[in-house]
Amino acid sequence: MQHEVKKTQNLLNSGGEIVEEGWARRPLWRYDRRHIKANKWRIKEWDYYSVMSHDHKFSLCVTFSDLGYAGLFALAFIDFERKAVAQIDATKLFPKGKLGLQPHSGDYAVGWANDKFRIALSRKGNKRRVIVGAPSLLLPDGSVGLDADLTLEQPKNLESLNIATSWSENRRAFYLNEKINCMPTTGKVRLGERHLTLNSNEAFGLLDWGRGVWTYSNRWFWSSASGLLDERTFGFNLGYGFSDRSPASENAIIYDNKIYKLEEVKFEIPPSYTDQWKITSSDNRFEMTFDPVVDRQTETNLLVIKSDQHQVFGYFNGYATLNDGTRLLVKDFPGFAEDVYNRF
Repeated sequence: MQHEVKKTQNLLNSGGEIVEEGWARRPLWRYDRRHIKANKWRIKEWDYYSVMSHDHKFSLCVTFSDLGYAGLFALAFIDFERKAVAQIDATKLFPKGKLGLQPHSGDYAVGWANDKFRIALSRKGNKRRVIVGAPSLLLPDGSVGLDADLTLEQPKNLESLNIATSWSENRRAFYLNEKINCMPTTGKVRLGERHLTLNSNEAFGLLDWGRGVWTYSNRWFWSSASGLLDERTFGFNLGYGFSDRSPASENAIIYDNKIYKLEEVKFEIPPSYTDQWKITSSDNRFEMTFDPVVDRQTETNLLVIKSDQHQVFGYFNGYATLNDGTRLLVKDFPGFAEDVYNRF
């Protein structure tokens, strides 16, 4: 089932359950923490940006999250040529909604810093800005220090993939999410002594905007890519395993700024995450192989809290088919696919 929601409405009813589950092409659900029927430390809120430069062969990922019991901040630089990752992260205990993350994905500004790195995220109109700095970060080429000031353009005609779903075992546990792919990104990046200027069409950004209350233990699969194909914006978002997806999947092709919905997808992951994957859809409209370059792997095991994350970056090859039957051939298209298990 693919239930498309088409009217603006409150996300939750007075009982703390989703009023109308499904997916949408715009952010139509109004999120309000006051309507949530769960302890504050169970509420999860996050803004995650990923910028991929096809030309310069790198990705920059920024996490700004409030997980209730802890705030998590992370900055990762993925070097496709050297097949390596440089990452720095930090936590803040028990923020419980006080980090400044907004109940919407519209205009806002948030920031955070410690003595190791800093993050500033904002939106004004159709432009999003990501500013980060990590002066002591050791990069894969041996140089030290990273700074970036990036502007992501979100055109008015760019559709996003929005989903509101809950868990079958607890309908008060919910997942509200917006994925905005294919945002043209410009700006400047400093990598040690090297200075890069990202010009038009050299990089594209993604925003993963999420709010919700999760159940204790979850495993999910997610894949995303953004860029140009035959001089038009092209990307995709694929995901499953997280919440009850019977009302709608979050699987879609993005082409020329429009969403083309897919049915269910399957990730065929080999025993070694750096061997070739295969990703297919049940409607035969998405058939890709994925050749990994590097596994951004993190693991935490603190008894009641456990996390095992594999965000793998690499290249996609295959085809994606639009609603009218147009087949898009994809060759060596950079992106990522992940397998994540969390228990907290």
